[in-house]
Amino acid sequence: MKSWKDDPRADTNPIFNDNPLKLGVFGLNGIGNNMSNAPETPDADWDESVLVSKLAEDAGFEANVPYSRWRGYIEEEPAHRSGLAMDSYTWAAATSQVTRSAVFATSHVPTIHPIAAAKQCATIDRISGGRFGLNVVAGWNKPELDMFGAAMKDHHDRYAQAAEWIEILRELWSRDDTFDFEGTYYTIRKGISLPKPIQKPFPPIMNAGGSDRGREFAAKYSDMAFVIVRSDDVDQMRQETDLYRRLAREEYGRDLQVWTLAYVVQGDTEQDARDRLDYYVVEHGDDRALDGFMKMHNMHSQLMPKDVMEMMKFRLKAGHGGYELVGTADQITARLEKLSQGGIDGVLLSWFSYEDGVKRWIRDVKPQLAQAGLRAG
Repeated sequence: MKSWKDDPRADTNPIFNDNPLKLGVFGLNGIGNNMSNAPETPDADWDESVLVSKLAEDAGFEANVPYSRWRGYIEEEPAHRSGLAMDSYTWAAATSQVTRSAVFATSHVPTIHPIAAAKQCATIDRISGGRFGLNVVAGWNKPELDMFGAAMKDHHDRYAQAAEWIEILRELWSRDDTFDFEGTYYTIRKGISLPKPIQKPFPPIMNAGGSDRGREFAAKYSDMAFVIVRSDDVDQMRQETDLYRRLAREEYGRDLQVWTLAYVVQGDTEQDARDRLDYYVVEHGDDRALDGFMKMHNMHSQLMPKDVMEMMKFRLKAGHGGYELVGTADQITARLEKLSQGGIDGVLLSWFSYEDGVKRWIRDVKPQLAQAGLRAG
């Protein structure tokens, strides 16, 4: 296993520590990562962000990652709460002052010019003392892109634009002289950005890409490749994670971490956890937001068997299709061990009630992970 402490950014950024399984909290800047109208779900409240960010630091989490959203999923109701999210850049800058975890911004490439993004990232890296990271999204939400007057490009072109975007960021972050850039999507004349980030050579990049083109992009540019775990089979997980690492190493001479997303529902018994899950997914699930999301992605019931579609809908409402961590502390620990055995380096976690969930995690799961050798005590 690679020691990430060899990376010079390990001096300031905790995502390069030696914990075999790194952890982060996801979605605090908005309504979380579920589609639920349960009253316990977050509401883009800054006081809650502060409280839970401090709890996550107490839990030893390495990362705190917001999402980026500009409008709701329901086309005829753009002010629907599914679009409720504080801006991820300013949220990251503020959050860096209340926690020692790494703080990320999530940036959809077509919504911000790379010169503006480069300066904002460098500023947050300096504010945080070198603990910033950038989650780069090529752009998938057509109604949001329409708001910006940015045409929805095909799959290949989205990644081609994102590649130019990152190449420009890297130049701006590292060069002291001006430079020109002539690309398909951007033209830069005598570009420069000051001050530079603390982290060298650049702040870490996170990116999710499941297609062949997305995987190639992540292997070339990402420090943290983000995957959706689709199977409980350790060997299948390992095939997927090894594919990313092998491509990064053999094609680009790079090492990267592989992270995934999971939703957590912890109970004193498995039945208690299942009842909690049903409460916010079945009793209070936001089916209108789910329908809007599925229309946006052209997910139609006729494209797959009914039972598969229903399971997909359930997981989307529970935690955006993430890996399930539902049950007792013992069961959650066992499933995290399985992820680690499958080659996963880190997991971004979400709860429908963050404060209660992270407190339970600190009390019951944290010591078990230390005992299992997945994390320092």
